[in-house]
Amino acid sequence: MDIEARIKLFVLSNSLAENSLDKIEQDIDIDLGRKTKEEIKEQDYYKQFDSSFRKEARDMGKHYEVFYCLETSIRSLVLQLMLEKFGENWWDLKVKEDIRRNADGNIKREAESGFTQRSERKIDYTTFGELTEIVKANWEAFENLFRNERAFIKIMSSLNQLRGPIAHCCPLAEDEVVRLNLAVKDWFRLME
Repeated sequence: MDIEARIKLFVLSNSLAENSLDKIEQDIDIDLGRKTKEEIKEQDYYKQFDSSFRKEARDMGKHYEVFYCLETSIRSLVLQLMLEKFGENWWDLKVKEDIRRNADGNIKREAESGFTQRSERKIDYTTFGELTEIVKANWEAFENLFRNERAFIKIMSSLNQLRGPIAHCCPLAEDEVVRLNLAVKDWFRLME
Protein backbone atom coordinates (compact mmCIF):
# COMPACT_ATOMS: atom_id res chain seq x y z
CA MET A 1 0.00 0.00 0.00
CA ASP A 2 1.47 3.37 -0.99
CA ILE A 3 1.78 6.31 1.42
CA GLU A 4 -1.21 8.18 -0.01
CA ALA A 5 -3.50 5.17 0.48
CA ARG A 6 -2.22 4.76 4.05
CA ILE A 7 -2.96 8.40 4.82
CA LYS A 8 -6.48 8.08 3.37
CA LEU A 9 -7.06 4.92 5.40
CA PHE A 10 -5.79 6.65 8.55
CA VAL A 11 -8.08 9.65 7.99
CA LEU A 12 -11.06 7.38 7.34
CA SER A 13 -10.33 5.28 10.45
CA ASN A 14 -9.95 8.43 12.54
CA SER A 15 -13.24 9.80 11.21
CA LEU A 16 -15.07 6.56 12.08
CA ALA A 17 -13.56 6.55 15.56
CA GLU A 18 -14.54 10.21 16.11
CA ASN A 19 -18.11 9.48 15.00
CA SER A 20 -18.30 6.51 17.37
CA LEU A 21 -16.99 8.61 20.25
CA ASP A 22 -19.48 11.40 19.40
CA LYS A 23 -22.30 8.87 19.62
CA ILE A 24 -21.04 7.50 22.95
CA GLU A 25 -20.80 11.04 24.38
CA GLN A 26 -24.32 11.79 23.22
CA ASP A 27 -25.85 8.47 24.34
CA ILE A 28 -24.50 8.54 27.88
CA ASP A 29 -24.27 12.34 28.24
CA ILE A 30 -20.55 12.49 28.95
CA ASP A 31 -17.75 14.76 27.75
CA LEU A 32 -14.62 12.74 27.03
CA GLY A 33 -12.61 15.96 26.73
CA ARG A 34 -11.77 15.50 23.07
CA LYS A 35 -12.93 18.95 22.00
CA THR A 36 -11.25 22.22 22.88
CA LYS A 37 -13.25 24.28 25.32
CA GLU A 38 -14.82 27.28 23.74
CA GLU A 39 -14.59 30.58 25.53
CA ILE A 40 -17.82 32.05 26.84
CA LYS A 41 -19.24 33.61 23.68
CA GLU A 42 -22.39 35.14 25.14
CA GLN A 43 -20.36 37.23 27.55
CA ASP A 44 -18.17 39.62 25.65
CA TYR A 45 -16.70 40.93 28.89
CA TYR A 46 -15.15 37.57 29.83
CA LYS A 47 -11.89 38.35 28.04
CA GLN A 48 -11.61 41.55 30.07
CA PHE A 49 -10.87 39.54 33.20
CA ASP A 50 -7.22 39.03 33.99
CA SER A 51 -5.89 35.91 32.27
CA SER A 52 -4.58 34.57 35.60
CA PHE A 53 -8.16 34.70 36.99
CA ARG A 54 -9.48 32.87 33.94
CA LYS A 55 -6.79 30.19 34.29
CA GLU A 56 -7.49 29.84 38.01
CA ALA A 57 -11.23 29.49 37.25
CA ARG A 58 -10.53 26.72 34.72
CA ASP A 59 -8.34 24.90 37.23
CA MET A 60 -10.90 25.27 40.03
CA GLY A 61 -13.78 24.25 37.77
CA LYS A 62 -12.86 20.58 37.94
CA HIS A 63 -12.80 20.67 41.76
CA TYR A 64 -16.14 22.46 41.86
CA GLU A 65 -17.62 19.86 39.51
CA VAL A 66 -16.46 16.99 41.73
CA PHE A 67 -17.74 18.66 44.88
CA TYR A 68 -21.05 19.61 43.27
CA CYS A 69 -21.67 15.98 42.28
CA LEU A 70 -20.59 14.73 45.70
CA GLU A 71 -22.66 17.19 47.73
CA THR A 72 -25.73 16.76 45.55
CA SER A 73 -25.50 12.98 45.80
CA ILE A 74 -25.03 13.14 49.59
CA ARG A 75 -28.11 15.36 49.97
CA SER A 76 -30.15 13.02 47.76
CA LEU A 77 -28.93 9.98 49.70
CA VAL A 78 -29.84 11.56 53.04
CA LEU A 79 -33.27 12.49 51.70
CA GLN A 80 -33.87 8.97 50.33
CA LEU A 81 -32.80 7.17 53.51
CA MET A 82 -34.75 9.52 55.79
CA LEU A 83 -37.87 9.03 53.67
CA GLU A 84 -37.45 5.25 53.74
CA LYS A 85 -36.90 5.09 57.49
CA PHE A 86 -39.25 7.80 58.79
CA GLY A 87 -41.76 8.52 56.02
CA GLU A 88 -42.96 11.73 54.37
CA ASN A 89 -42.92 13.80 57.58
CA TRP A 90 -39.28 13.03 58.40
CA TRP A 91 -38.28 16.69 58.14
CA ASP A 92 -40.74 17.83 60.81
CA LEU A 93 -40.31 14.76 63.00
CA LYS A 94 -36.58 14.06 62.85
CA VAL A 95 -34.74 17.33 62.12
CA LYS A 96 -33.79 19.57 65.02
CA GLU A 97 -35.77 22.78 65.32
CA ASP A 98 -32.77 25.09 64.89
CA ILE A 99 -31.86 23.40 61.58
CA ARG A 100 -35.46 23.65 60.35
CA ARG A 101 -35.63 27.30 61.43
CA ASN A 102 -32.36 28.08 59.64
CA ALA A 103 -33.58 26.37 56.44
CA ASP A 104 -36.87 28.27 56.63
CA GLY A 105 -34.93 31.53 57.06
CA ASN A 106 -32.82 30.72 54.01
CA ILE A 107 -35.94 29.94 51.99
CA LYS A 108 -37.57 33.22 53.09
CA ARG A 109 -34.47 35.31 52.26
CA GLU A 110 -34.27 33.69 48.86
CA ALA A 111 -37.97 34.31 48.15
CA GLU A 112 -37.61 37.97 49.21
CA SER A 113 -34.63 38.43 46.90
CA GLY A 114 -36.77 37.94 43.82
CA PHE A 115 -34.41 35.29 42.43
CA THR A 116 -35.57 31.90 41.25
CA GLN A 117 -36.02 29.42 44.09
CA ARG A 118 -33.04 27.03 44.07
CA SER A 119 -34.98 23.99 45.21
CA GLU A 120 -38.28 22.73 46.52
CA ARG A 121 -36.48 20.44 48.98
CA LYS A 122 -35.81 21.95 52.40
CA ILE A 123 -32.70 19.81 52.76
CA ASP A 124 -31.11 21.91 49.99
CA TYR A 125 -31.29 24.94 52.28
CA THR A 126 -29.21 23.35 55.03
CA THR A 127 -25.49 23.90 55.43
CA PHE A 128 -23.11 21.02 54.93
CA GLY A 129 -22.53 20.97 58.69
CA GLU A 130 -26.27 20.78 59.35
CA LEU A 131 -26.50 17.89 56.93
CA THR A 132 -23.96 16.04 59.08
CA GLU A 133 -26.02 16.83 62.19
CA ILE A 134 -29.15 15.37 60.56
CA VAL A 135 -27.33 12.11 59.87
CA LYS A 136 -25.76 11.96 63.34
CA ALA A 137 -29.12 12.53 65.05
CA ASN A 138 -30.76 9.81 62.93
CA TRP A 139 -27.94 7.29 62.63
CA GLU A 140 -30.32 4.33 62.64
CA ALA A 141 -31.39 5.34 59.11
CA PHE A 142 -27.78 5.21 57.91
CA GLU A 143 -26.07 2.45 59.88
CA ASN A 144 -26.69 -0.18 57.20
CA LEU A 145 -25.05 1.98 54.56
CA PHE A 146 -22.09 3.54 56.34
CA ARG A 147 -19.59 1.32 58.09
CA ASN A 148 -18.83 3.59 61.01
CA GLU A 149 -20.43 6.71 62.50
CA ARG A 150 -17.15 8.25 63.68
CA ALA A 151 -15.61 7.72 60.24
CA PHE A 152 -18.67 9.35 58.65
CA ILE A 153 -18.34 12.40 60.92
CA LYS A 154 -14.59 12.69 60.25
CA ILE A 155 -15.02 12.47 56.47
CA MET A 156 -17.89 14.96 56.45
CA SER A 157 -15.81 17.34 58.56
CA SER A 158 -12.92 17.09 56.07
CA LEU A 159 -15.27 17.65 53.16
CA ASN A 160 -16.81 20.65 54.91
CA GLN A 161 -13.34 22.19 55.37
CA LEU A 162 -12.51 21.61 51.70
CA ARG A 163 -15.89 22.97 50.60
CA GLY A 164 -15.06 26.49 51.83
CA PRO A 165 -12.46 27.52 49.25
CA ILE A 166 -14.33 25.73 46.45
CA ALA A 167 -17.65 27.40 47.23
CA HIS A 168 -16.11 30.82 47.90
CA CYS A 169 -13.95 31.16 44.79
CA CYS A 170 -10.55 30.65 46.37
CA PRO A 171 -7.95 28.45 44.72
CA LEU A 172 -7.16 25.16 46.39
CA ALA A 173 -3.55 24.72 47.41
CA GLU A 174 -1.81 21.69 45.93
CA ASP A 175 -2.02 19.84 49.27
CA GLU A 176 -5.75 20.56 49.48
CA VAL A 177 -6.29 19.12 45.99
CA VAL A 178 -4.68 15.91 47.25
CA ARG A 179 -6.78 16.09 50.41
CA LEU A 180 -9.97 16.55 48.33
CA ASN A 181 -9.16 13.49 46.23
CA LEU A 182 -8.48 11.45 49.36
CA ALA A 183 -11.66 12.67 51.06
CA VAL A 184 -13.76 11.68 48.03
CA LYS A 185 -12.10 8.24 48.02
CA ASP A 186 -12.75 7.98 51.76
CA TRP A 187 -16.41 8.84 51.17
CA PHE A 188 -16.89 6.00 48.72
CA ARG A 189 -14.86 3.61 50.87
CA LEU A 190 -17.16 4.44 53.81
CA MET A 191 -20.02 2.79 51.91
CA GLU A 192 -18.19 -0.42 50.93
